[in-house]
Amino acid sequence: MYTIVLALHIFVCFLLIIAVLLQNGKGSDLGAALGGGSGEMFGPKAPANIMNKITTVIAACFLMLSLTLAVLSGLGNNSIMRNVPVEVIETEIPAGVPAPVSPAAPASPEAAGDAVK
Repeated sequence: MYTIVLALHIFVCFLLIIAVLLQNGKGSDLGAALGGGSGEMFGPKAPANIMNKITTVIAACFLMLSLTLAVLSGLGNNSIMRNVPVEVIETEIPAGVPAPVSPAAPASPEAAGDAVK
């Protein structure tokens, strides 16, 4: 099921790319190229052509397939993190074992200098 939905999703991706590339831009006329397209900014819009409708339908299919793939990928228990070994670290020191001793700091700067050499 997942493979079929994934193949369909890839096909819809290519369709969406083609549909977007085939559309005309909003400012594709000569007047907009010379800076005269701002008068139509708040004016009446042209009705949506068939290419805009096709792109909207393909984008909706893309969204639904993306959500379906997200749901299907979360259903399985095949996470790679389930195979990672977990190390157990003991935090308690058993009775009778002395605690580790940290090294003492040198008493004088000359002793610290000797330790570096």
